[in-house]
Amino acid sequence: MASNKVLVIDDTTVVRVKVREMLPPGNFDVLEAKDGVEGLNLIRQEKFSLIMLDFLLPKMSGWEVFQQIQSQPELRKIPLVIMSGRKEEVTEKIAEPFENFEFLSKPFDQKQLISAIKSAMTKAKQPRQEPAPVAASTTENNSTPTPDAGIPSSANEIQALNEKIVKMQTEIDALKKQLAQVVTFIKQKIK
Repeated sequence: MASNKVLVIDDTTVVRVKVREMLPPGNFDVLEAKDGVEGLNLIRQEKFSLIMLDFLLPKMSGWEVFQQIQSQPELRKIPLVIMSGRKEEVTEKIAEPFENFEFLSKPFDQKQLISAIKSAMTKAKQPRQEPAPVAASTTENNSTPTPDAGIPSSANEIQALNEKIVKMQTEIDALKKQLAQVVTFIKQKIK
């Protein structure tokens, strides 16, 4: 039986080794990346059965890697487990419930790891709505656009877009708060 190729993207050697040791022997070929750039390069070069992604990474954050994965249909199909010691860092960027990936809180044990992998595999098999195209396409004759031209055609799509707006506003508010904290910190240091 062919082994499953797993990518573990984490800047902590202990976590990468721990995942490798917790997986059942003989079933998994584990590749490791210590930062987001290295991880994304491996994702583009290899075919993985599973990606385990730390949310806080050097060079390119787990959030940025996640966005790259979600932007490409062939990568979105790969089961994904996002790991973090602080769930709120993930929920600031990605609203719950997590429909397209599984979240694994650090530290974790073997039972939690296996459960997260099984859940991620199940979620990856679920049909998911494709993101709407950026630009609406029309025919050369300037006739009426077709229903699949990026225009929301159902209440579900409109609701999904409204949810994205709310999520983006939450992210903007969080960034404003962080910026205010940085400004306050700088002002204190200048005094």
